[in-house]
Amino acid sequence: MAGMRIPALLASCLAIAACGGDSSNVSASGDSGPPQYVVTEWVLPSSPGSAQPNLVATDDGRLLLTWINSVAGRRNALRFAALGENGRWSSEARTVVVGDALMANWADVPHITAAADGALWVHWLQKAGGDGYAADIALSRSVDGGFNWAAPVKVNDDDVVAEHGFAALWPMGPESVGIAWLDGRNNVAPADHEMAHGRTELRAAVFDRNFARSGEAVVDPMTCDCCQTDLAITAKGPLLVYRDRTEDEIRDIVAVRLVDGAWTAPKPVHADNWHMTACPVNGPSVAADGNDVVAAWYTAADDKPRVLLSRSGDAGDSWGAPVMLDEGGAVQGRVAVALDDDQAWALWVREDKTGQSLWLSRRSADLAKELQRLQVAKLQGRGKATGFPQLALHHGNAYLVWTDIVDRAPHLRGAIVAQPEG
Repeated sequence: MAGMRIPALLASCLAIAACGGDSSNVSASGDSGPPQYVVTEWVLPSSPGSAQPNLVATDDGRLLLTWINSVAGRRNALRFAALGENGRWSSEARTVVVGDALMANWADVPHITAAADGALWVHWLQKAGGDGYAADIALSRSVDGGFNWAAPVKVNDDDVVAEHGFAALWPMGPESVGIAWLDGRNNVAPADHEMAHGRTELRAAVFDRNFARSGEAVVDPMTCDCCQTDLAITAKGPLLVYRDRTEDEIRDIVAVRLVDGAWTAPKPVHADNWHMTACPVNGPSVAADGNDVVAAWYTAADDKPRVLLSRSGDAGDSWGAPVMLDEGGAVQGRVAVALDDDQAWALWVREDKTGQSLWLSRRSADLAKELQRLQVAKLQGRGKATGFPQLALHHGNAYLVWTDIVDRAPHLRGAIVAQPEG
C-alpha cells in the first residue's frame, strides 16, 4: 500500500501555485530570505472511506497515524500505520479494532501514543446504546508494534449511558499513559428527552501496563461539552488545554498542568470573553518544546470569527498577548499547532463560497514574525465532513493529514511542507 498513488484529482491541489496560494520564495514581511518551504504530496497507506485521522510524532523519531475506515455494508475499522525514522511506512496499515460498536465521529477521533517502553496505546469511542452520541472510551495497548492489541478497558468507570469522549492521550513514565476526557455522567438528558441541564466534567487518570487505574481526578467540574482537548509535554510536566465554560456561558481556552500527581487550577490562555450558549465543537491545539509552548484556538467573541495563537515561555504558567492568524466569516478554525527550536507552525481551515481551503502559517519561535503563509490545499468537501486536519513535525519538516470528500466518499490526503532540496 505504501507505494499506492492517489488519483490525480486528489493530488492536483497540493502544489501551492495550482491552489492559488503564495508560492514565492519571499518572506511574509517582503524581505529576501532563505528559500521558502514548499508543499509536496505525502502518499498515505489508507483506502477510500477513510476519515477521522490522528497524527502523532514520537520521541523515538516515528510518526504514528490512525484513522477510521467506514464503507457502506462493512463494519467500521480503526486502522494504524507508522512512518519510521527513515521516512518510510514501516508496513501496510494494520487494524486495531473493527465492529459496529466502533463510533465514527467527525469531531471526536481516536488518538495514539507510544510509551517509553515502546508499547503503543490507542483509545476510541465505543457506542453506549441508543442512536445518539452516548459513548464510552475504550483503551488498548500493543507490545508488538500494532500487530496485536490487548482486550480494551473502559476509561470512564461509570455505567451511565452518556457522552464520554474528546480525550487527550500521552505517555506517563516508562510503561504508563495518562488520559484526560470530557465526562457527561452528570449531564444526561431526562427521560422526556428535554435538554440536559447538568455539567460536563473534565476528568483524567493514569493507566499502567496492566491497565490498573490510578490518580483519577476531576480536573474541572464544568467545561464546554464537545470541544477537543489537547496536551503537550513541557519541561515542567503535562500541560492540558481545553475550552472552559462558566456559569455565565463564557467559553474561553484555559490550561492546567499536572504537578506532583495533582492538577493545577485552570488559568486562561487569553480572556476572549466569548459568550456562547452552545458548544462550538472547535477545541484548541497545543505544542511544547521544553518550557516554550504555543497554543492556537478559534473564537467568535463579539461575533468576530478569529484564529488566535499565543506563546508561553514558562510551560503555561503565563501567556503572551495572542497573535491573530486569520479573521472573518470564512474562518472555520479546526486548528493544529507544532513547535521546534526554530519556528512555530499553525494550521487551520477556511470556507467561503468557493469551498474549503487549508492554510499553514510558519512563524518565528517567539511568534513576532510570520515567516511564510501557505494555502496548502483546496478541498472538495464542505462543512463538518472534512473534520479536523492534523500536523506533526518530522526531521524539521511539517507533515499534514486531512480528510476530503471525493465522489461522495471520504479520503485521507497528506502533504509534506519542507525546504526545497538544493
